[in-house]
Amino acid sequence: MKKIALFLAVATMAVTATAQTVAESKMLDNIYLGINGGVAVKSTGIKWTENLNPNFGVRIGRWLTPVFGLALEGTAYLSNKPYISTGTFIRATNVSLLGTFNFTNLFGGYPGQPRCFEVHGIYGLGWGHLFRSCSKCTIYEPDNQMTSKAGIDFVFNFGAQRQWQFYIEPSVSWVFLSSNKQPLVQDSYGLTISGSQPCYNINNSITQLNAGLVYKFGNSNGTHNFALADAGDSREISRLNGIINDLRAELAKKPKNEVREVVKEVIKEVPSTKIQEVRVENLVFVTFAQGKSLLTSDAMKALDSVKPGSHVQIVGTASPEGTPELNQRLSQARADAVAAYLKDRGVVIDEAIGKGVQGNTSNRLAIVYVR
Repeated sequence: MKKIALFLAVATMAVTATAQTVAESKMLDNIYLGINGGVAVKSTGIKWTENLNPNFGVRIGRWLTPVFGLALEGTAYLSNKPYISTGTFIRATNVSLLGTFNFTNLFGGYPGQPRCFEVHGIYGLGWGHLFRSCSKCTIYEPDNQMTSKAGIDFVFNFGAQRQWQFYIEPSVSWVFLSSNKQPLVQDSYGLTISGSQPCYNINNSITQLNAGLVYKFGNSNGTHNFALADAGDSREISRLNGIINDLRAELAKKPKNEVREVVKEVIKEVPSTKIQEVRVENLVFVTFAQGKSLLTSDAMKALDSVKPGSHVQIVGTASPEGTPELNQRLSQARADAVAAYLKDRGVVIDEAIGKGVQGNTSNRLAIVYVR
């Protein structure tokens, strides 16, 4: 019976464990909408604390992978400082097509859900429009100009499924002026008119600091983010599923006292564990990716079966790879992750303990015993 219980846990792990590959997304998955606002200032020849230009914008985008995405952003600038007034409430607008890059996932891998803090990069080209309604607004450059933007986003993910983002974004935007005038001629707006445009000229740029809030819409996978794909062979998965079903049927036929012994073996040496009426349906198995303690969408679905108000005991385990100290910390982190999720759903946590490596086979899981 001990071998059966151990193999049941191992087989469950093999079926549900995930690799660092995301599942295929549908066309309308991983789309987000955000708003932002802040201030901008001319990059050269001005004090940073003066002549700030307030702005606001909207950004809609889609992550194509956990590392790369595309976004369309529209921004409106309200102040004329330090330039000559155009006589309009909104001085200028800029619409940009941006490439978005998740540097955290690029260098650290995607763990199955966004981290609490991430660093993103943005870069793209756009179209700027200058509004004016006064006869004094005689300037060299046209109303419509090509632009470019580059910036860094310091992102904080939050929410039950990390569906919200708050970010702080320093950036620089360039205006690609075009004129037949000689280089280095200053127009009435303080911008440098150069026949060599378009080019990235710091004299024709603004430095901007914005903050934004983003909401990521729900996906077809039941979450608001990418889900990790199972890299296992489909035929092997089918075979293991058959074994699991056979083992569960065998356990269900056993007398209650034998099932009780199985549970004791799985969570033995837990000091305050008090095994009472034990049935197979009292157990919930939660599996993890190698070296990870983050809950996958499948794990969350399994834990959602535990009713609020239930009392549970949780045992986290690790696979043989790594040092005993590392495996102990990892198994405890897995137990704590399960406990935190269940506690948020109103489940009473009687105990959550890490047991390190149990046996010689891979057992990257947490076992939840529901009283």
